Amino acid sequence: MPPVVEQPQYNLLERKKVETDYVPLYDSRMGLGLTVFSPLASGILTGKYSKGAVPEGSRLSLDAYKAKLTEQHADIEAACRLEPIAMELDCSMAQLALAWTLRNPHVSTAITGASLTSQIRDNMGALSVVPKLTDEVMVKIEKALRTSHSSGGSER
Repeated sequence: MPPVVEQPQYNLLERKKVETDYVPLYDSRMGLGLTVFSPLASGILTGKYSKGAVPEGSRLSLDAYKAKLTEQHADIEAACRLEPIAMELDCSMAQLALAWTLRNPHVSTAITGASLTSQIRDNMGALSVVPKLTDEVMVKIEKALRTSHSSGGSER
C-alpha cells in the first residue's frame, strides 16, 4: 500500500520537501495528502520578531531557543518584507502565511500552534485570505522573499 499522508514542515521559508522532494507523490494514483506543521515558522511569519523584538513568553525568548534567534535573522528579515503585502490584503501576517500554505492544493491540513485564544481566532481568519492570493499577489510574495521557489500550487 502506498503512503496516503505525510507530515512535513512547510511554510513560506521552508519549502523544499513539499515543492521539490515530494512532487512525484502527488500524482493521482498515490493520492497523497499533506498534513503540514509549522506554517508560521515558529512564529517568525507572524511578524512578532520584527525590528529585533523578542516578546516575553515567545518561543525565541526561551533559553532553549535563544541561539536560534541569531540563526533565524535572515528569515526574520524576509518575514518583515511581507508586512506591506499583509497590510494591502487587510490581514495579519499570520493570516497571510497560513493562507499561503493552504493555497497549495497538496496541503490537506495545516497544524497550527497557539498559546492564546486570540491567536486561534486570528489564525482562522486565514480562510478568508486564501481567495485574495491571486497570481499577482503570489508574485509580490515571491519578490518580497527574494526566492526562486514555485508559488505553492494553484488556488484551492
